[in-house]
Amino acid sequence: MLTAKDVENAYQVLKPVVLKTALQRDKYLSEKYGAEIYLKHENEQRVRSFKLRGAYYAISQLSDEERARGVVCASAGNHAQGVAYAANELNLTATIFMPVTTPNQKVSQVQFFGGDYVKIELTGDTFDEAAKAAKVFAKEHHKTFVDPFDDENVMAGQGTVALEIFEQAAKQDIKIDKMLIQIGGGGLISGVSTYSKEKQPSVEIIGVEATGAMSMRAAFNAGQPVTLEKIDKFADGIAVATVGEKTYATSKDKINQLVAVDEGLISQTILELYSKLGIVAEPAGATSVAALEIIKDEIKGKTVVCLISGGNNDINRMQEIEERALVYEGVKHYFVVNFPQRPGALRTFVTDILGPNDDITRFEYIKRANKGKGPVLIGILLTDPNDYEPLLTRIGQFDKTFVNLRGNESLYNLLV
Repeated sequence: MLTAKDVENAYQVLKPVVLKTALQRDKYLSEKYGAEIYLKHENEQRVRSFKLRGAYYAISQLSDEERARGVVCASAGNHAQGVAYAANELNLTATIFMPVTTPNQKVSQVQFFGGDYVKIELTGDTFDEAAKAAKVFAKEHHKTFVDPFDDENVMAGQGTVALEIFEQAAKQDIKIDKMLIQIGGGGLISGVSTYSKEKQPSVEIIGVEATGAMSMRAAFNAGQPVTLEKIDKFADGIAVATVGEKTYATSKDKINQLVAVDEGLISQTILELYSKLGIVAEPAGATSVAALEIIKDEIKGKTVVCLISGGNNDINRMQEIEERALVYEGVKHYFVVNFPQRPGALRTFVTDILGPNDDITRFEYIKRANKGKGPVLIGILLTDPNDYEPLLTRIGQFDKTFVNLRGNESLYNLLV
């Protein structure tokens, strides 16, 4: 079983490799939540993610023969960048399997860090599908598979985040009450919780998952890792269907609390971190800060550390992020409304149905017919979420058979 000594050994190897990222009090968040909120900025790490720690340390521990044969990994992006960086630094080849759905920014960064030492294979729609293909490839070609989380050396490397936090806190005379740590496959929280519980057992470890990928919660409920039938890939860095056997066994008695954060709240937090604090965080990286909203009553007067675990956010995703934030906020809504096929129908809708401060953001005929009416996909942006119920009443007066896409995930994904 992983120990604090393993983490300390990893730290000595990683000292000349990784950046000792800042631990800083955030004034805005501290005032917002009535607590002392500190951010650990792993978004400023060499590959803009903590994943470099575990990947590099695991590869550094391979024998010369294993290095000569090369390594294989599967990743939604950040572990891949860590492996690519390590492969380039240690002069060994790496074949990296990534889901087809991986943001282009992460794919290009993997190639950038790995250079000629890396070959990328895009396969499958999820991390789990890519991992399955990677393991088959590694076995067939006698290469070492570098697991993104279910490996004790990887866990030890990730645990060096906690070692740094405690060192930095001691220098700043900070007594930490709680640490919020992201959970995907469990490698990070295994390393952090192992070191924390040995060195500072009074610190509460709060694991944070996205609601669309609560694989650790499922493992806790079942008493063992189980595979989720479906996951939301939005927070791709932690969108894992099955936590590791080793990570679950290592962390199950060390995690004090599990918190789930809606993807819409994560989106709000990404925008808030950027606009208020100038911090670029990817969806997974922002989940710890998003979780503050969930446990705000529990943290008043406490000293809390949130890990910004990664900053690899594809700018092309910002429209999707803003959309999710507005929907979560309750001000963006979509409906399918039957419009009379006559001049002035839209004017009537705007005048009689919309509120004075509401705005139409989308108007698209789904099917124009020669009948008396035609179905329209209409997006409406409210100024105040409290205007939602009155709006529904007025739309019902315009079209009694209208369809509200809120809560109708299949139809929303198809049309929007």
